[in-house]
Amino acid sequence: MKKFLGAGSASAFAVAVTLTVGGSGQALAQQVSQLPMVQAVVKTATAPSTPIVASPVAPLNSDQAVAREASLLQRAGWPLYALVDKFSAGAPLTDQANCIAVAVYHEARGESLEGQLAVAKVIMNRAASGKYPASWCGVVKQPWQFSFVNPRSGYMPSVDEASASWRKALGVTRLAVANAVQSVPSDCLWYHADYVAPSWGRRLNKVNKIGAHIFYKA
Repeated sequence: MKKFLGAGSASAFAVAVTLTVGGSGQALAQQVSQLPMVQAVVKTATAPSTPIVASPVAPLNSDQAVAREASLLQRAGWPLYALVDKFSAGAPLTDQANCIAVAVYHEARGESLEGQLAVAKVIMNRAASGKYPASWCGVVKQPWQFSFVNPRSGYMPSVDEASASWRKALGVTRLAVANAVQSVPSDCLWYHADYVAPSWGRRLNKVNKIGAHIFYKA
């Protein structure tokens, strides 16, 4: 008993023994009143509360969404013409991207989709090169660079927005600005039609001939 009973428990046990062996009631009452209060303390184990906070996921912008979906579709075997058709509709182009689409429409609408994509990439490559205006519209409207643009005013003629050629230009442009489809390399900054022979072409390195256009890098 000594092992399991504290002081208060031992006193209570003694009173019980006294009562059993015939101690007086008055003496018993006095002993009971002098017993220490025994309180049970129950400790509960609580696991530390660590809130789980989900990491915020940034929403994809339109170019990232196009790149992601186009990548999945290419792995599923979609050819370029199917991708262009799919992305001919979508979020409205920015003003800068619209300049690329207008250039593709006027410069290459008679070319294959690969050729149209290469024209779009040359415009983007020039803007990123540090050798040309830094914006896509600046590249397209730079005087004496693209024959469809008025070199003095930068005016670009209108497009037929109801035509299949414009829808293709939109699809090509969405894929190009999203870097969703491989095309000419990033250092490819020039091209010309194969029915002309500009002198500057002899100073450059030919990258590829796609349809009627010959593409070059330095």
